[in-house]
Amino acid sequence: MSRRPAPSPLSRPCSIELRDTGRVTAGTQHREPSARPPDPALAAAHVDRVRDAVAAALADFLQAQRTTLAGMDPSLTPVVDEVCALAEGGKRLRPLFAYWGWRGVAADAPGPAEDDAAVLRAVAALEFVHASALVHDDVMDGAVTRRGRPATHVGFAGRHGDGDLTGDGDSFGVGAAILVGDLALVWSDELLRRSGITAPALGRVRGVWDTMRTEVTAGQYLDLLRAAGGLPGPRGALTVARYKSAGYTVQRPLQIGAAIAGTWPRIADVYSSIGLPLGEAFQLRDDVLGVFGDPAVTGKSADDDLREGKQTLLIALAEEQADAAGRRLLADSLGDPAASPDQLQALRDLIEDTGARARVEERIAERTGLARTAISEAPIAADARAALDALAVAATTRAA
Repeated sequence: MSRRPAPSPLSRPCSIELRDTGRVTAGTQHREPSARPPDPALAAAHVDRVRDAVAAALADFLQAQRTTLAGMDPSLTPVVDEVCALAEGGKRLRPLFAYWGWRGVAADAPGPAEDDAAVLRAVAALEFVHASALVHDDVMDGAVTRRGRPATHVGFAGRHGDGDLTGDGDSFGVGAAILVGDLALVWSDELLRRSGITAPALGRVRGVWDTMRTEVTAGQYLDLLRAAGGLPGPRGALTVARYKSAGYTVQRPLQIGAAIAGTWPRIADVYSSIGLPLGEAFQLRDDVLGVFGDPAVTGKSADDDLREGKQTLLIALAEEQADAAGRRLLADSLGDPAASPDQLQALRDLIEDTGARARVEERIAERTGLARTAISEAPIAADARAALDALAVAATTRAA
């Protein structure tokens, strides 16, 4: 692109920490990335340009949808306002991975290259898939906050009370949130279709796009199943992480970029070798932050995952190593909405004392190291390699 997008209500850059440690810890061993570390300033500039362009594409699309919904009935304005608020937050990681997945192989694409601005609009559609997943996940988990504001179902329940409406406010909030999530998913298809990428590119993308949406929905069910006692142990936790988050965070976005470029069969396995370990590391970092993160930074209470009883790898490993007293603590306090601060701290102490947190940190480092090695060896453009490596570090060392 020749110029930066004009500022918009949705174009405030997200705080993605870009830093290269130069060395990746994997268990007790150290692995040196085989490629020279990228210039952090240059990589950050690449990432910021894409992030700003995605924000501008979302702002333009949502302004048109606001006009459409307000024209149907003014009472629909809060619905589009909620999607706007969801689209405004986040780190844009999925569009970033998709864009650099395209950029990495665009020069080798058969036929005319796709327009850069059109590709940016196409990958921006991933933010609506993500928004849909967040809203529905918060409903299923009974989460209270999201990104420093009330979760969608909580916000609409409050709107029900403020509006002097009849019926049960909580039920109204849940119903509204389900519909907001559904609408975001509908809009993801619409933005992709109207992005301006060529018809052949759009046709190629559809297969990966459909696979991604099927996987994340199936992953949500597996998460419910695990919470109900299915898929036990560490393997079950990793299965949920693979399909609920890891695939649609890195692997499938990279492959969507390749599909836009028309190099899908050649590069698909390469992008899987990057995306699967990195996506897992990303989700495991999310799990750690869900229990040990700073709420002022994450925008979410550090108690929510424990009160909701999320069956993450942290919990599975703690259960394996806990003594009888520790297992009683997990049985009595994990998943108890009324758990006291002392009980929650005891759970954190148990996760630390059993070595569960340290083992998860080791796996994050090992998975990140695998992904960074795959990036350094990938047959992709140098600027894409630098951006992807910077994103790999940012996604797995983040504080939010």
